Amino acid sequence: MLTRHSLLTLVPASLLLGVGGEVWGDTGSGELSGGGGQIPQISYASTAPDLSDNSRYDFFSRVVPSDTYQAQAMVDIVRALKWNYVSTLASEGSYGESGVEAFMQKSREDGERVLEAARKANQTGHFFWMGSDSWGSKIAPVLHLEEVAEGAVTILPKRMSVRGFDRYFSSRTLDNNRRNIWFAEFWEDNFHCKLSRHALKKGSHVKKCTNRERIGQDSAYEQEGKVQFVIDAVYAMGHALHAMHRDLCPGRVGLCPRMDPVDGTQLLKYIRNVNFSGIAGNPVTFNENGDAPGRYDIYQYQLRNGSAEYKVIGSWTDHLHLRIERMLWPGSGQQLPRSVCSLPCQPGERKKTVKGMPCCWHCEPCTGYQYQVDRYTCKTCPYDMRPTENRTGCRPIPIIKLEWDSPWAVLPLFLAVAGIAATLFVVVTFVRYNDTPIVKASGRELSYVLLAGIFLCYATTFLMIAEPDLGTCSLRRIFLGLGMSISYAALLTKTNRIYRIFEQGKRSVSAPRFISPASQLAITFSLISLQLLGICVWFVVDPSHSVVDFQDQRTLDPRFARGVLKCDISDLSLICLLGYSMLLMVTCTVYAIKTRGVPETFNEAKPIGFTMYTTCIVWLAFIPIFFGTSQSADKLYIQTTTLTVSVSLSASVSLGMLYMPKVYIILFHPEQNVPKRKRSLKAVVTAATMSNKFTQKGSFRPNGEAKSELCENLEAPAQAPERGPFVTHQEIRRNRRAP
Repeated sequence: MLTRHSLLTLVPASLLLGVGGEVWGDTGSGELSGGGGQIPQISYASTAPDLSDNSRYDFFSRVVPSDTYQAQAMVDIVRALKWNYVSTLASEGSYGESGVEAFMQKSREDGERVLEAARKANQTGHFFWMGSDSWGSKIAPVLHLEEVAEGAVTILPKRMSVRGFDRYFSSRTLDNNRRNIWFAEFWEDNFHCKLSRHALKKGSHVKKCTNRERIGQDSAYEQEGKVQFVIDAVYAMGHALHAMHRDLCPGRVGLCPRMDPVDGTQLLKYIRNVNFSGIAGNPVTFNENGDAPGRYDIYQYQLRNGSAEYKVIGSWTDHLHLRIERMLWPGSGQQLPRSVCSLPCQPGERKKTVKGMPCCWHCEPCTGYQYQVDRYTCKTCPYDMRPTENRTGCRPIPIIKLEWDSPWAVLPLFLAVAGIAATLFVVVTFVRYNDTPIVKASGRELSYVLLAGIFLCYATTFLMIAEPDLGTCSLRRIFLGLGMSISYAALLTKTNRIYRIFEQGKRSVSAPRFISPASQLAITFSLISLQLLGICVWFVVDPSHSVVDFQDQRTLDPRFARGVLKCDISDLSLICLLGYSMLLMVTCTVYAIKTRGVPETFNEAKPIGFTMYTTCIVWLAFIPIFFGTSQSADKLYIQTTTLTVSVSLSASVSLGMLYMPKVYIILFHPEQNVPKRKRSLKAVVTAATMSNKFTQKGSFRPNGEAKSELCENLEAPAQAPERGPFVTHQEIRRNRRAP
């Protein structure tokens, strides 16, 4: 807290008045221009930074440091206490405002009002105060405001009490005062009395001075802190005049012509060159601007056991010496309080500064996939990376794939292994009993083709779980749809053959074309070749490769982001890949429906029909599950498991319904695996055609005799030799005339 101080003007009497003695002039800073006879002036108390301006106050010097040093000292204290948010209060006017520009300045009266306002606002202990030299170690600014001012840090130019001055001043009376023209006014003010009876107002409680009052006994007394600087200022002028007299008037007593009158410019040079030990033992010097060195004592206003005191906690002489361990703070003892506008941002947070307040900012966390580049910037990590835990950098996103030991792979692998084992068991059984009637009646050639397709369906599971690479992805393209295409192509050929034979039999006794085993194989492989052709075109247009998909599992929380290692087969491409197999499946189902009237003991039409109905149900369930989980975090696992299980179930339905009954008869009922008598094509077709007509009529006969007789008549063809119920063309021609 600063106030405007007076300036002490010290000049030789002969220079100004032409009489002996000294003249003490008191002037404001605004009057210290270079005019007025160029009289050098030395101040004992004025600290305003403006007075260091040599262009305006070129003959001004001072033995107290400029507030520029004081401001630097206060800034160093704030930094030492790690405070970065400080509000400044200054008295209105150029003096206070210029002080704020250096740091902050306040008058004592204004300081008292601020402390009083803080108490009224119930902010005691909320603010920590720092005062300039106008507060210093004075009691008046904190009188009756001790609790509000507790912990205040103040600063004062370094000074000490002058020995002997107290004894001299306390001995002054109205009688022995001969030189101080203001002493009588001081006496009245100090003892609250009046020297003249005429000055006493009627009814006033002010008493008349008795001249028996004594300073320090009848009134409180404390040495004024500026006494040291007054003495130093006088001695500085004396040393300058002495040095000037020695140089200009060597060996002379009194003024010589060269000093009469004294050149103010010359005297200023001698003043600026003085260097002596002051009354307090500190060197008295001036810089080129007439300023004394900055030397300060640092105090803290402390309350201890109900008593208050200013305690020295450090000093400042060009740099700070602060003993923080001596400081006490209200409510927290020696724990250093924090005074910051904004706390430091945590790692991963950027600063958003408040306009016009460089010490204040908002901490905004880097969100999503952003990381902290510097204190003020967040940046998004590359697409294949995610931020670290503290968001100060980026790290690679983990890459996942379906592992062999994953719970999602257990069921598909179990079905695949069991299916492959069952398929191989059927193949071995058929090969072992290759020439028996049941194997021959099943159409051996197409049976082996169908079993090969079933085997590939099961084997596809291993390709889908294996780690995606160029080879694995290429094999997936080839075999994922190929196994189903082989299976349904063989079944479609069988159902189409049955349909054509019985449709032809209704119109003629001649056999339809392309029903021989070779023709059936040719038709089957023609259908399969279309699938292979589509795959070859796909390889040419878009070569197979594996990719890491970082978008599929790019979650809102980057901690759970994963890159998915997979083949470059999109959901749409997968459906196109399986689309042809599904077309064969639907077509085969249609033919199975058309041949549903054929007696179940005659051929495989009904088992094929049941197989296709069940398969359609499996794939109808597959489609919503597959596409309904496209947005799931476990899409990779769910879709792979669903696809492999659906393929394995389709193969299992075909294997179980078409071949397991035959294997059962071959192994456990060999007595049924014998050839039956041959019947003509016309008889066979007629029996199949008439079975539909007698189905309902049989219900009107006792115990269903018609149906029973028909079944008995159809048992023989059901176990016909190698070509099943169908005879050679020669046999057809021989039997054309048969009833």
